[in-house]
Amino acid sequence: MTRFQGAAALAAAMLALAPATGIAQTARGYYAATPASAPAKNSLVTRSTVWKCGDGVCVASKANARDPIMCELVAREVGTLTAFRANGADFDADALAKCNAKAR
Repeated sequence: MTRFQGAAALAAAMLALAPATGIAQTARGYYAATPASAPAKNSLVTRSTVWKCGDGVCVASKANARDPIMCELVAREVGTLTAFRANGADFDADALAKCNAKAR
């Protein structure tokens, strides 16, 4: 009986932590765009992708467009970017310059 109670307590603890982990992963996002100036709004939509902005960074979940296109779309909305990251990889200077050519 003691083993069952220990296993049940462990399972309950894991379930309690699961939603918090999911929220943390979503908050980071697949994309992270750092605008040179803080955007006027806390959220924006590019095509069908919702971006949440705060603390100087806008983040979004993975979309069906290629990463450079996503960079260009968010740059059109928020202006020049100082950095852009997709799936944990930062754009290099050339890719970022090409992206910023589409900035408003």
